[in-house]
Amino acid sequence: MIVTRFAPSPTGYLHLGHAFAALTAWNNAHCAGGRFLLRFEDIDRARAKLEYEAAIREDLAWLGISWAEPVLRQSARFPAYDAALETLEAQNLVYPCFCTRSEVIAEIARAGEAPHGPEGPLYPGTCRRLPAEERLARIAGGASYALRLDSAGAQARAGQLSFEERGRGPNGETGRIAVDPRLFGDVVIARKDTPASYHLAVVVDDAFQDVTLVTRGSDLFGATHVQRVLQALLDLPCPQYAHHRLILDEQGRKFSKRDAAMSLRAFRKGGKSVREIRDILGLQAAD
Repeated sequence: MIVTRFAPSPTGYLHLGHAFAALTAWNNAHCAGGRFLLRFEDIDRARAKLEYEAAIREDLAWLGISWAEPVLRQSARFPAYDAALETLEAQNLVYPCFCTRSEVIAEIARAGEAPHGPEGPLYPGTCRRLPAEERLARIAGGASYALRLDSAGAQARAGQLSFEERGRGPNGETGRIAVDPRLFGDVVIARKDTPASYHLAVVVDDAFQDVTLVTRGSDLFGATHVQRVLQALLDLPCPQYAHHRLILDEQGRKFSKRDAAMSLRAFRKGGKSVREIRDILGLQAAD
């Protein structure tokens, strides 16, 4: 049975891009007699608000989407993320990084041509080379840090991996896709004051909820490489993936929660019907 999910961050109102993602995921489950889950990715406790959770539920119900209860909140899952992090640390695949964003940019500039990934130049591994004694001294001194995954070590331990793409990546990728663990470099998987990054939390939660099909936008296709490696390192099952096209504004940009005029809330207040929203999104019965 297909189990898929829609996992918004409750830090604002849903917009047209969210509507397309939610409807696509719901259709994938509904048409196959599967289960559709709603998950709130609310690790950012400073920005996540219950009023946005309530608005998301209201918008989804208006779109005709139903979901299984109870709804999972990542803020209730910190012990699970801590356990996953401990597993990675036991494999010597995690190291503290004390670099600020400006220091990373300066280091990349000094290096000349730095390797690039889907999100820009890759972290050059500055803190990976720090002696253990210096790391411990900085932590003891109260320095801020992020925890990064040693991508080279992860690749050596995980070996050759792949995942099944049932949708399409940004360049038309489909079928069995070979994984490149170095695509994102030494990616951040946790911070001093946050128990997990998006990458770590999502693989732990997908396994916990028995998700069999991850439905999401093609902008996250590259992230699947990192997440597939984490699944292997944590001995978690690998779901299938269905990445879908993005809904863009007139300038060819993804919608933002800051654009209140494009929120479902605004469309509803303006008298738009669900059928009109589906037409705007180009959603046909086959979708």
